[in-house]
Amino acid sequence: MPLPPAPTQRASRLTHTAFEAQTTEAENAPVMEQVETKAAAPVAPVSRTASAQTPVATEPKRTARNRKASNAVVTPPVDTAPAATKPSFAPVSRPKRRIGPSKLFVLDTNVLMHDPMSLFRFEEHDVFLPMIVLEELDGHKKGMTEVARNARQASRSLDALASAQGADLGKGSPLSATGHTDAMGQLFFQTQALDLSLPLALPQGKADNQILGVVKALGQLQAPREVVLVSKDINMRVKARALGLQAEDYQNDKTLEDGDLLYPGSLALPADFWIKNGKTVESWQQGTHTFYRISGPIVPSLFMNQFVYFEAPGEPSLYARVTEIRGKTAVLRTLRDFTHQKNAIWGVTTRNREQNFAMNLLTDPDVDFVTLAGTAGTGKTLMALAAGLTQVLDDRRYTEIIMTRATVSVGEDIGFLPGTEEEKMGPWMGALDDNLEFLAKGDGGNAGEWGRAATNELIKSRIKIKSMNFMRGRTFMNKYVIIDEAQNLTPKQMKTLITRAGPGTKIICMGNLAQIDTPYLTEGSSGLTYAVDRFKGWAHGGHITLARGERSRLADFASEAL
Repeated sequence: MPLPPAPTQRASRLTHTAFEAQTTEAENAPVMEQVETKAAAPVAPVSRTASAQTPVATEPKRTARNRKASNAVVTPPVDTAPAATKPSFAPVSRPKRRIGPSKLFVLDTNVLMHDPMSLFRFEEHDVFLPMIVLEELDGHKKGMTEVARNARQASRSLDALASAQGADLGKGSPLSATGHTDAMGQLFFQTQALDLSLPLALPQGKADNQILGVVKALGQLQAPREVVLVSKDINMRVKARALGLQAEDYQNDKTLEDGDLLYPGSLALPADFWIKNGKTVESWQQGTHTFYRISGPIVPSLFMNQFVYFEAPGEPSLYARVTEIRGKTAVLRTLRDFTHQKNAIWGVTTRNREQNFAMNLLTDPDVDFVTLAGTAGTGKTLMALAAGLTQVLDDRRYTEIIMTRATVSVGEDIGFLPGTEEEKMGPWMGALDDNLEFLAKGDGGNAGEWGRAATNELIKSRIKIKSMNFMRGRTFMNKYVIIDEAQNLTPKQMKTLITRAGPGTKIICMGNLAQIDTPYLTEGSSGLTYAVDRFKGWAHGGHITLARGERSRLADFASEAL
């Protein structure tokens, strides 16, 4: 039996009476007719939701990629309960076709304070907010912190949804009423008391336990519909699962999914590359660089400014960068060899393949944004400073170097620091001082004590240390900006810093994703990961992951063994 035609009007535009009539007609359809219709309908594509879903025992086994949403077509059982016992926030039929049973997500307060737009990330599913969540939002809205700003933004979104035309807080307010068309579900507020029956070991007065009680009561009232708690609090998810409730982490903030790998910025060409493509490769010389135009199945997997290399025993090596991708062909350009002393940058030569890749990005005036990732001792700060000093003092390409970093303590905070902005940032810039001392010795040579002192003064006069707290509203023109410890930045902070770039400015972001000190940030949700993924393939941006440490054998062994 074919599917019934979709209505021509959206639910949000129908009058209240017409919408109730349409809902009643849809709910009173014969059960056998619904079963035949669903059996004949093809399986719809999987819908990705903002939170990973816990599999039900009767559902088919899911693949790792599609574990966040079910693609099984489920026929809801006939509801024999009287209308008086049905809660007011029961799901209603929607004009858009449902690909499966919708779920009811109960949001914890920390989800809204982490991402104020989380209300609109659940696609066709409904969202429920307990009253205690609104109380907690009200308690966190004061102040100038990131959490307070997010709480105020979430409150404004809730106010817009509650005041939308035709909104009913008890029966549900369409999440698409404020223009977020991807949100096809409804928002429900707790407007009536629920039976919050919890074990005596859980104090009733605690906000987390009240939310758990709401989830448990909704699970009983909405059965067999799935009710899922979404929380960023690990302990709360553990308590929920101990009570037999479904609980999930909020996954929409993660740039990388489980099992995905961070874009490394380089690619090894297969061993038979020249055998298969030798006859079709075009090559030409332009200045000191050699260009190759290649084609074949490897081209779709390439990105702009990605490095490719070919290393095989007994054959000449190739190190190149992708400079053009057009249709089924790509153009590779050979690199400048910074491992040779004649190409040393401020007395620094690269020691491995990845460092040479990074130095080519740092010294290229056509690349405006560079991200460097790697473990401790891979030379990120030293190379960025050496390239910056060469382009500021020798080439006069930039007027000065601006350096900043996330001020996140490894241990206990030592309290307030005296002095000016640069003096307060001084203790955080130990890595800058260490590398400047090394660079000054290499450049000064045998100039003596006075020569080294003059070199140090010249270097420090062209380097400004700035705090991220005062970056809002600034514009850097013709500057070489270094953002150190970028793994401790949130995606929003990373956006704030990168958008400070004016004409002629180059930004370098460096960090080690294995050393994240900021609470609630992971490798998948770090601002550095976010920037690497979003700038991947941009013609004026590049990334490289430094693989081998060059600090000392002790540091290398500690990075691997500890």
